[in-house]
Amino acid sequence: MARILACGAFLKNTACLLDTDSPGAPLWSAEHGDLSDPRACVALEDAARALVAQVGGQIDAVAHDLHPDFFSTHLAQRLAQEFRVEAMAVQHHHAHIAAVMAERGLTEPVLGIALDGVGLGSDGAVWGGELLHVTHTGFERVGHLLPLALAGGDVAAREPWRMAAAALHACGLTAQIVPRFGPVVGAQAARTIQTMLQRAINCPTSSAAGRWFDAAAGLLGLSVRQTFEAQAAIALEQAASRWLQANPMEVRPADWCVTPEGQIDLRPLLISTLATVNLSDPDAVDEAAARFHLTLADALSNQSIRLAQELVLHDVVLGGGCFFNRILTQRLTTQLKSAGLKVWGARSISCGDAGLALGQAWVAAQPFKNCAGEQPATKEILCV
Repeated sequence: MARILACGAFLKNTACLLDTDSPGAPLWSAEHGDLSDPRACVALEDAARALVAQVGGQIDAVAHDLHPDFFSTHLAQRLAQEFRVEAMAVQHHHAHIAAVMAERGLTEPVLGIALDGVGLGSDGAVWGGELLHVTHTGFERVGHLLPLALAGGDVAAREPWRMAAAALHACGLTAQIVPRFGPVVGAQAARTIQTMLQRAINCPTSSAAGRWFDAAAGLLGLSVRQTFEAQAAIALEQAASRWLQANPMEVRPADWCVTPEGQIDLRPLLISTLATVNLSDPDAVDEAAARFHLTLADALSNQSIRLAQELVLHDVVLGGGCFFNRILTQRLTTQLKSAGLKVWGARSISCGDAGLALGQAWVAAQPFKNCAGEQPATKEILCV
């Protein structure tokens, strides 16, 4: 079979060694933190070498993220040369779904719902709100959230007000950006972002669910700038929880739609509720936060059920850091199960990036199984 070393994600990095011929659990490193820290990079390399040493220095491939600039990618390529094996790039969200498939022992094709903050897509764009058809031979992107502009690039992920401004722009409400955010971040900053969005200057787009959470939190005044990862999403979930603990809520079907390109579009909700809520009314803000959660869950479940029927799939796998959100996870799981689908999530590993290496290793191991006589790949190749 195969021994695969996987170098993990950029955030919450862990390395993993998967021996597909061994009945034991995969070998894991400790969590090293984010690879923006040189100490984490040193720790990753030490751990990767230690994992290989545990299996006698013999591996068959080294798996890594698709992003070419990560330290983990460079390390994987160096180690692959050193051990004279192939370095195999695995798309981030494919790995999230594969991690759950590996942990749960799933062998049949699944519909994967991968929701997180960022990951390089196979088309070079920033992904993070993905519906994937995943088999042991590869994956196909069959749907995703409507992309939002990242005004200023990566900094937009740290400043939810920028995502809120991008959401207003996407809704045709660009003129509201300066009066809404000028008093909060300064008129000049608000004007600059408005101009950038209007002219599409340094505004790459992202389908990431995490950025939609940021946009909602920014529009509701719950977060302007984040001091730690997912701060805006946590604030939004807390507000939603306050409302849902005391109030029932039904989703309005008109609050979301699917574009002709198959993109899940939440702009109707922004226009009807998030952009018009009275920010001085805490109950109204909490209600809007709850409505965002339930609308997102119902939109995803509705589209997933349709795709599962179309593709004749019976299993849905949930992966990515957004599934730390209990409201989203519970609502989505309930809706999918009510349609007769089996729903699988991470059990003992993290649903977020700390568990990603297992998915990388699982994906990279599949060609070795194919060489042993299984069916060859028929869809998009496993490793780009």
